Amino acid sequence: MKLSEYVERLDDELDTAAYADVDASANGLQVGPDDAEVERVAFAVDAAAATIEAAADADVLVVHHGLSWGGIERVTGRVHDRIAALVENDLALYVSHLPLDGHQELGNAAGVAEEVGLSDRDPFGEMGPVTIGTIGEAAEPRSAAAIRETLDGFEGQPAGEASPTRVLDFGPDEIERVAVVTGSGVDWLDEAVAADADALITGEGKQQVYHDAREAGISVFLAGHYATETFGVRALQSLTDDWGVETTYLPHPTGL
Repeated sequence: MKLSEYVERLDDELDTAAYADVDASANGLQVGPDDAEVERVAFAVDAAAATIEAAADADVLVVHHGLSWGGIERVTGRVHDRIAALVENDLALYVSHLPLDGHQELGNAAGVAEEVGLSDRDPFGEMGPVTIGTIGEAAEPRSAAAIRETLDGFEGQPAGEASPTRVLDFGPDEIERVAVVTGSGVDWLDEAVAADADALITGEGKQQVYHDAREAGISVFLAGHYATETFGVRALQSLTDDWGVETTYLPHPTGL
């Protein structure tokens, strides 16, 4: 398969163009010639020196967090080293940031919701004309402890911690309606409250969310930025497998 065809398939599936005006990330092909051939694709959450090195035998590295955020002014330092490693290994880089957060089947939030057991899901997390999360109903009411136990089992949670998921347990004892915005999603707390959610699941928090959640009577689960954002690239790996292309997944947890 030509790289241009592979990129076009991913862009169409993820509706990449819809996010162009709201996402600082340069989504789509960030590094690589259109006429390259694709026989093997590697998948990782982040485009970092470690994942680029691990993907050296692949033709494309597909990631959630890429190299270009609002443009690249200077190709020096770490940016130079990462781009140089891509070019030296004839390794293309494809990036999907917010499109891979908001996709209702392949996205990170969809993957978290599936693990938690949410059904009757709707798009959530408005960002201009698009959404970057999902909201749904638990099959049966669950306690905060039960949800935390599920989240603690996510890939990328720090090993050896009794409960790596931080919980602001200010919601009802029985949680039914849950909003999900992965990564850094506490800014959508008010939208979750307005949607009558009992809880918001995201990756990382900010100081003020403690008071906001407490006063609003909603629980917030902070399950880790990396840990909540492995689902999208794994879903793209499965999709690429279905297209008959060899794939590999490169875990590189940050514990954050």
